[in-house]
Amino acid sequence: MMGTVEDALRLAPDEALEVLSSMPEDQWFDRKSGRTQAKDLAVPLVAFGNAEGGYLVVGVHGGMVEGVTSRRANDLRQAAIDFTEPPVKTTVSELTASNGKTALIIRVQPSDHVHTTSRGECYLRIGDESRRLTFAQQRELEFDRGMSSFDARPVQTGLDYLDERLCAGYQRRIGSSSITDMLHARGLLTPDGRVTVAAWLLFADHPGQLFPGAHVRVLKYADRERGAGSRMTLMAGHDIRFDGPLGEQVTQATAQIAEWIPTLSRLGDDGRFHDTPIIPQKAWEEGLVNAVVHRSYSMHGDHIRVEVFPNRIEISNPGRFPGLADLRDPTTIPRFARNPRIARVLAEMGIARELGEGIRRMFGHMRAGGLVDPLYQQSSMGVTLTLFDQPIAAALRDSLPRMALHILSLLQEARKPLGTTQIAAAAGVARPTAIKHLKTLRSGGLVTWNSEGPRDPRATWSLT
Repeated sequence: MMGTVEDALRLAPDEALEVLSSMPEDQWFDRKSGRTQAKDLAVPLVAFGNAEGGYLVVGVHGGMVEGVTSRRANDLRQAAIDFTEPPVKTTVSELTASNGKTALIIRVQPSDHVHTTSRGECYLRIGDESRRLTFAQQRELEFDRGMSSFDARPVQTGLDYLDERLCAGYQRRIGSSSITDMLHARGLLTPDGRVTVAAWLLFADHPGQLFPGAHVRVLKYADRERGAGSRMTLMAGHDIRFDGPLGEQVTQATAQIAEWIPTLSRLGDDGRFHDTPIIPQKAWEEGLVNAVVHRSYSMHGDHIRVEVFPNRIEISNPGRFPGLADLRDPTTIPRFARNPRIARVLAEMGIARELGEGIRRMFGHMRAGGLVDPLYQQSSMGVTLTLFDQPIAAALRDSLPRMALHILSLLQEARKPLGTTQIAAAAGVARPTAIKHLKTLRSGGLVTWNSEGPRDPRATWSLT
């Protein structure tokens, strides 16, 4: 099985079509029957354009090469102009087998605009699906897309400033004929040949020369709180910055976090005790990669921070979620890549995942480890993810109402006892509603009522 569409297209036509007919569909590849109408191509074209681009092969279906008639091929070539608004940018080529059957290869460029079909429907490519967005989700995408074009902007340097070793390695990985061809194929050069922000961050020796905040900082604390001044709990020698190309930043930071994360002796499925990290590695790795891929690189004054505490890991990055994201249930936030070119390259390097389900995977890893769900907090400048070492039974978590889980997250966020009125105000609910959910959490052994009597005005709720 070939690795990428580019690999396949380097083969002889018969071999290429055989590979393309069996290659799994994914974030950047889809197939359509040769009988497909031009108007029906609008959905995948819009979905690819709104995500990170990709390839659409028409005339291959069910493991067979059906081909496309010359008359239909002409209509299909014009599909982006006739049925998408604004027109999705595409290039179309043909691949003809020895039996005379021809397939169309449509390459879709990632766009800095939000596209819809001529019927006004908006789609986004997520994994191997073209998902239709609601009106609110479309507005989120429009909000975020205003910032996403930053990684396509040119920088005032030439190709000579890029690391030839890194470029050559990635060139071979995707099967391009030259480094320049590779950079063009992934939108890392502007049409007039200038290096983009994405290319600089991915392949420059020292991205921080132009973007001082483009690094990952890993810190470890001796206590559950940071402290300040003479009471600061940051451990000596445990504040390290990683500032090379983005892929190397992730690799090096991952190794450092794995070395510093606290471990506990816990009973395993085999009935024996094992030294186990307090947070599953797959969970915090997902959080780190998401931060690197989706942070706002246009915000020069801040950087990504990974802070390791005895009871949790916090990952902070510059740049907010899309405008209407509901942090009460982060798993519902669609994947809107702020940096689509960076996202694709890191995925093809094997560093990121291409399915666009990072938040859901992270929740899954935490739940599989028997821990509470991740907590997202958002300020005017960025997002902080906290992964707590706090066990919770799966059956109990699944039985809790969403508001009860939200209140539990608020107590985790506060990291101190709160009164009922404070909790109700923070959750945006009436006091009786807050009390109902707090009692549910108490019955599950998750929170404690700290009181000297039923009418104690200083009574508080805290995590168990």
